[in-house]
Amino acid sequence: CYQQQQFFCLQSPVPSTYKMAVGKNKRKPRKGNKKKIVDPFSRKDWYDIKAPSIFKNTDVGKTPVNQTVGKILSADNLKGRVFRVSLADLNKDEDRAYRTIHLIAEDIQGKTILTNFHSMSFTSDRVKSLVKKWQSLIEAQSEIKTTDGYVVRMFAIGFTKRRPNQNKVTSYAQSSQAKQIRKKMVEIMERESSNCDLRQLFLKFVPETIGKMIENECQGIYPLKDCYIRKAKILRRPKFDAYKLAELHTETTHTEEVGTPVVVEEAQQ
Repeated sequence: CYQQQQFFCLQSPVPSTYKMAVGKNKRKPRKGNKKKIVDPFSRKDWYDIKAPSIFKNTDVGKTPVNQTVGKILSADNLKGRVFRVSLADLNKDEDRAYRTIHLIAEDIQGKTILTNFHSMSFTSDRVKSLVKKWQSLIEAQSEIKTTDGYVVRMFAIGFTKRRPNQNKVTSYAQSSQAKQIRKKMVEIMERESSNCDLRQLFLKFVPETIGKMIENECQGIYPLKDCYIRKAKILRRPKFDAYKLAELHTETTHTEEVGTPVVVEEAQQ
């Protein structure tokens, strides 16, 4: 009996196809309501980026932004945008490619973005190339306030070097010497930065003026080399002033008049 039941079960009819309810198949695409593929850049406007006039090349490039829709203005989306530019492109000097200048958009005039200084930093490959064995790395940081109300945090870096006629392979500085050098770095940064405005401060970063002062004044403690201001960032800004921003972008530079040399001819006897 058991074998007969098993035989009948095997020969029971099985439907070959199954029918699904209409509209339940989610994979089947519906007719109509197809989304049109629109290029996203067709809805954007392009603005020119202008750097401050202390650099040789003030035309940085272009940036896109969504077009004005209703109460959402395109200019509001641009204000506060930060652009990262190499100093080699700004001053047309490839030897300064390791320094990066960050510019922030503060005002919009037509299709032009007027930028201001945001920060400055070294590229990572430049910092890594300076670090070597058998020498000490000394870093210091300080917060200073410029004459025009900007609070800037600066980071200095320096490396010890071998003294002349030194036979010792290593040139490590003692902890007391590193402490004195660090204190000297802070004094120089505060002295050179607190008596100038933000424009003059960034002008000192290009020729490495502060780094050379640190290297010269710390020779009595321990000889140094490769002294730089590797990073500077603005912590607090004063209230926005359109007149000062326009002065920053004027091409005319105010130079101090020192007069013309006077040649005094000696009376012939």
